[in-house]
Amino acid sequence: MAKKEAGMNLITAVVRHTLAEQTLKAALQAGAPGITYFWARGTGVKENLGYAGTLIEPEKQVLWVVTKKAETQKVLDAIIMAANLSLPGEGFAYVQPVTQAIGFIER
Repeated sequence: MAKKEAGMNLITAVVRHTLAEQTLKAALQAGAPGITYFWARGTGVKENLGYAGTLIEPEKQVLWVVTKKAETQKVLDAIIMAANLSLPGEGFAYVQPVTQAIGFIER
């Protein structure tokens, strides 16, 4: 039977596609064991910002990173910095608890 891991979090980050590569590298350097990512398009914020919204790229990349709880904040901070998430309209990230993970391989 596969080993079950507990005490983990899932970081989901939605970032501009032009910043995705540097964000992936930053997360890995901060301790992310691996990243699943895919392309997406967004809507909503752009339309609500008026003229400033015309500067927001609709093409996004979504990153999923499972981390041990002790490493979550460090990886999240690296993602925030690399993707400029502290600026309005640049994207967003959130953390969810993982109750069980199968096949997780530590770095």
